[in-house]
Amino acid sequence: MAKRLLGKEVTAALNERIKAQAEELKAKGVVPTLGIIRVGENESDISYERGATKRCETLGVEYKTILLPADVSQEELLKVIDQVNKDASIHGVLLFRPLPRHLDSDVIENALDPAKDVDCMTDGSMSGVFTGKNVGFPPCTPQACMEILDHYGIDCTGKKAVVIGRSLVVGKPAAMMLLKKNATVTICHTRTVDMPSVVKEADIVIVAAGRAGVVDGSYLAPGQVVIDVGINVNEEGKLCGDVKFDEAEPIVEAITPVPGGVGSVTTSVLVGHVVEAAARTLQ
Repeated sequence: MAKRLLGKEVTAALNERIKAQAEELKAKGVVPTLGIIRVGENESDISYERGATKRCETLGVEYKTILLPADVSQEELLKVIDQVNKDASIHGVLLFRPLPRHLDSDVIENALDPAKDVDCMTDGSMSGVFTGKNVGFPPCTPQACMEILDHYGIDCTGKKAVVIGRSLVVGKPAAMMLLKKNATVTICHTRTVDMPSVVKEADIVIVAAGRAGVVDGSYLAPGQVVIDVGINVNEEGKLCGDVKFDEAEPIVEAITPVPGGVGSVTTSVLVGHVVEAAARTLQ
């Protein structure tokens, strides 16, 4: 049976480190602060906001919340973003997406200063991921995948890694981050021919396909490490991943469960980015 790569263990270690960094910054007169901009009353946004603010409180990070109506004008939202860009007391900004359809998301997202973009919303932050330069921050979910690999001592150097999914939210940045760890990376997607045979050759597999149970036992081989990014609801109304866990667990060496894997690490990564953004202001 595979070893379960539990998010709670990674989160506990991350939290300890982040809290210590936050205390060090406060001793130097810098209070790490997250700015939250929420448009409308989307339940999933509210739920994530609740988790993020609770994690901030736990780790000694302040937060300021700006709530805007769902029918806010583009001009007004851009004005708010300009204000947080200029507010030296706010180090990182979380803007909930998707935005209402009447707003031009591309214009709004790129109005944010990449230095405060703690969840890779801007083109500037994404360029940092692809160039390896210290610009903005990577998306929290693929960063959480890397934190899991690091915590459990999984060395990527020289390993064959396959990423299933090519989105800018997870797939492509995850591939770049694995490349930075000296893995040899292949990206699979809906047009990949004979995907199971490609995936079977991998040492490390990150699955971000966005479809429940798309990866079954026929894709997998002994010795593999599988990171399942998927969060889906099955026919029974239960959370499940993109990997058929019951088929994968007897085959692979290690795997993240869903729930209890990647998703539980992302909020700490977000808060960690806020603390790092605050630290950069001293450099």
